[in-house]
Amino acid sequence: MKKLRFFILVFCFAISIPLLYFIQQTYRGLEQEELAELRFFADAIFNEMEEELEALVIREQGRAIEEYNQGYSPAGTVDVTGTKQPAVSSSVQEPYILGYIQNNPDGSFQTRPIETNGRIPQEREQILARLSAANEVFNKKRSRMSECVDIGPGSTVAMNEENRPPGFADRYVHVSEYRKQKSPLHDQKTRVLQITIDQVLNILPPEHRAAFTQDLEAQQITFNMDALAGLMDTMFNHYVNSQEDGYQQIYHNSRGRDSDAAISPDAKLQVEIDPLQSVFIDDHLVYVFRRIVLNSQVYRQGFVIEIEEFLDRLTEKYFALQPMARFTNMRLKVVDKNREVAAVRAGAFTEKPQFSLDRAFPRPFSFLEANINCDDIPRSSGRRTLTSMLIVLAGVVLLGLFGIYKSAQTVVDLSERRSGFVSSVTHELKTPLSTIRMYIEMLEQGIARDHNKEQEYFRILGSESARLGRLINNVLEFSKLEKKQRRLNLQEGTFEEVVQEVRSIMYEKLRKEKFILHVQLDKIEPFAYDREVMLQVLINLIENSIKFGNKSPRREITLHIRSEGKWIRISVSDTGPGIPRHALKKVFDNFYRVDNQLTRDTGGTGIGLSLVRNYISAMGGTVSAVNNDGSGCTVTMSLRAQPS
Repeated sequence: MKKLRFFILVFCFAISIPLLYFIQQTYRGLEQEELAELRFFADAIFNEMEEELEALVIREQGRAIEEYNQGYSPAGTVDVTGTKQPAVSSSVQEPYILGYIQNNPDGSFQTRPIETNGRIPQEREQILARLSAANEVFNKKRSRMSECVDIGPGSTVAMNEENRPPGFADRYVHVSEYRKQKSPLHDQKTRVLQITIDQVLNILPPEHRAAFTQDLEAQQITFNMDALAGLMDTMFNHYVNSQEDGYQQIYHNSRGRDSDAAISPDAKLQVEIDPLQSVFIDDHLVYVFRRIVLNSQVYRQGFVIEIEEFLDRLTEKYFALQPMARFTNMRLKVVDKNREVAAVRAGAFTEKPQFSLDRAFPRPFSFLEANINCDDIPRSSGRRTLTSMLIVLAGVVLLGLFGIYKSAQTVVDLSERRSGFVSSVTHELKTPLSTIRMYIEMLEQGIARDHNKEQEYFRILGSESARLGRLINNVLEFSKLEKKQRRLNLQEGTFEEVVQEVRSIMYEKLRKEKFILHVQLDKIEPFAYDREVMLQVLINLIENSIKFGNKSPRREITLHIRSEGKWIRISVSDTGPGIPRHALKKVFDNFYRVDNQLTRDTGGTGIGLSLVRNYISAMGGTVSAVNNDGSGCTVTMSLRAQPS
């Protein structure tokens, strides 16, 4: 067993090394998947924010250039290719947009329609005042800022992004390429559109429209006079073939056309529209605008964003109601030249983040930065499954090793008991044979001088011969039972004959050892049993009681046969030392003997109670042993009242 224990320990150590490595790598892979999954969905939230901002950019880029006129009605514009551009409804406005401004070259401003029946609603007067103040601030900044005021194109940056291992999303798409494609928002190229004279007049402030019309008429008159001069030169060359009055008529007709010349409403002018860009008005307002170059004059059209409302809107719409807000924290901030202007936090409190993801948004919202971090990354369901399977695997391995160890121990114990059985049988056979041989020699030498003495010697010889016969018979019966060669002869009876024969067989033994046998035979119905087997079983039990109880002050054995429902209970009770509690079930095992001083002094083969159990089991019954409340123990056998 020592070698077996050593090999089991070596096996456990050998298998634990690769198993621990496998567990470590598996959990590390799960951590990477959990991190990548959280990164993927955090990116998804940022991407949704970008989609809204991109939709806003597309809408504002597509807004008609004359829409900032109070009398505007959507009609659409046409680009240089002749494609009509869709008009945008003037009623669309995000809650964080304070209002719309067109900053004119002279510093004045126009805004979208805010009048009702020629009057400004009272609730709009304050907004108009704030827009006017914003325009004044913008005029001051306009003189000292470059035309491109943005920080630069935004980017998506995750903490330790370059060094992070491939994860959940990287197996399916190139995330870095995807992020590059998301920056900047919408089209960043200057557009050239063709607009009508009416559209131009709608763009201009009302006080500038008359001057623009006069300039345009002057340009057209100059064009017409040049054309007329060319026509007159042609006519002069052909004067010889013409009449004086005819020439005068043509001249007057041409002059009449010139004097009546008017600007055609269908005339087309080109206008350049730059992409949207942004500039801070103050710590609460940002102006997002586009440059419009018309007739060498620069106009700026756009909308004013309220920073706090803008941050609150994005936070509430895209993060606050998400399930991940329960375990992550999002921080949106507005930055002006590396100075934090405003910030909003939402979600769970974080102290030592294990995960952090940053996002800088593209132009024209490059002033906006976002961060999502998390202290405790949610565990995936695969981790619970893996843990359960590892526990099951460890349990199976340990149970298997324990089973192997116990099986080996059982085999070793059985081998030792077999060895002890051989030694015990040898001793048990030797003792009666020695006694028989001794008394035969005494009879041969004539030591028994009278008849009574001879008869006593003969009784001893008979008793020892019977004992020897029972021992040999037990060994043979045990061998047959192990090989399943023992056939039972079940016959119905009331058990009275068995009790009487047991009394007769055990009488001399009981008298010699000074034991009293009490028999309690209740009235029972006949039941099926093997008569020879029951004789051997009862004799074995009574001999055990005599053998282990011959030093007790009370020497009594009680045999009780009774009927309990469908069962016949046969119990043998004595007043001996009893059986140790831990051995009450083991005493019926093959070759088992209780290891104490009493058993060492009394000897025995260890197959008596084993035969009892095997016999009773073969007849479809059960056997058990319990210690009495006082001294001794009781062995109870249960047989079916009706044959099975």
